[in-house]
Amino acid sequence: MRLTRKLVLEAPERTGDGAGGFVDSWVVLGTLWAAVDLRSGREARGEVAALSRAAFRITVQAAPVGAPSRPVAGQRFREGDRVFLVRAVGEADGDARYLTCFAEEETAA
Repeated sequence: MRLTRKLVLEAPERTGDGAGGFVDSWVVLGTLWAAVDLRSGREARGEVAALSRAAFRITVQAAPVGAPSRPVAGQRFREGDRVFLVRAVGEADGDARYLTCFAEEETAA
């Protein structure tokens, strides 16, 4: 397996805004080397404009359950301006050496 793309793993964080509300932001958990493969793509309707939605299979080296370096659904990968939202994660091989992350990227069409 060739993990040739450097991705930043981020987790959502909700903090109080001091006025009774919340502010949503993303916290960097670390950098992972990955293989990124396009699976499918389609056009979707957004609230304001059309969106291009692409599904990706992102493979990373496995980490123990609960480790900050192990991606989970709801997190995201960032590569520069590109953002891949993680929808599901599973073991990629019988030896549990790699994880497959099923992710989506949305961009303005």
